Amino acid sequence: MKLGFAPKIFAALCCLLTGCASQRGPVGTADARAAAAALDQILASPHRSAGNRARDASLHPKETLIFFGMRPQMSVVEVWPAAGWYTEILAPLLHDRGELRVALMDATAGEYARTVTDSFRGKLAAKPDVFGNVQVTTLAAPPSKAAIAPANSADMVVTFFNLHTWMMFGWQREAVAAMYAALKPGGVLGIVEHRGDPQVPQDPKASSGYVNESYAIELIRSVGFELVGQSQINANPRDTKDYEKGVWALPPDFAAGADGHSRYSAIGESDRFTLKFRKPPQ
Repeated sequence: MKLGFAPKIFAALCCLLTGCASQRGPVGTADARAAAAALDQILASPHRSAGNRARDASLHPKETLIFFGMRPQMSVVEVWPAAGWYTEILAPLLHDRGELRVALMDATAGEYARTVTDSFRGKLAAKPDVFGNVQVTTLAAPPSKAAIAPANSADMVVTFFNLHTWMMFGWQREAVAAMYAALKPGGVLGIVEHRGDPQVPQDPKASSGYVNESYAIELIRSVGFELVGQSQINANPRDTKDYEKGVWALPPDFAAGADGHSRYSAIGESDRFTLKFRKPPQ
């Protein structure tokens, strides 16, 4: 075991050996319990900053990942991890029995992308005991043919708060298609995004940061995915979705500055949809 907290996690995972045909075989209730126990250990681990742990109450990582069906023996791709908030959880969960790839922005796409990717790579390098097994790939703008993972290799692909950005660029369908290509038949796509007001027509560029849930479902289905689950884990009915600064007015960004800070703090983080799709089995 390479991680300081790994022995505790390993003990929680021992029940995975019961009833599993193989390390990558079918999963059941025992696996879900073991995954939940492992996530409890990871979420409390000191490798996570106090600020990141404070957001657990808004982002519900344990509940979200269990809803997607995340298990420690899976091959997983996280697409556009930004600062790596979820990577801090996925890397130790998958460290010993699974596999984690992270598909970054194209660092050559501009100063912002270069800054984000350099910072993320620095994060990985700073804690090799946590992130040493993480493999890095790229999701770049079309017509790039670089794959985020070998075709038909991943058990699960996850992405958080990125669909609106791909819409701004105009290549959201290509991004979803890249995820479809990486998944094994029967593999799962889990997506969380800022949920738009269904009474407001979808802005094709999602300039407010909000995406209508019905739009996302139609888009992802159009690539070939089957919708298998919707959850309100990350819902926030206080979010009115009508801010001058868009979703970024809300925490943690507070794009409006001191103006209205108390109002936005009271609302909390955005209302989000949480969707689970499956690549059809062959």
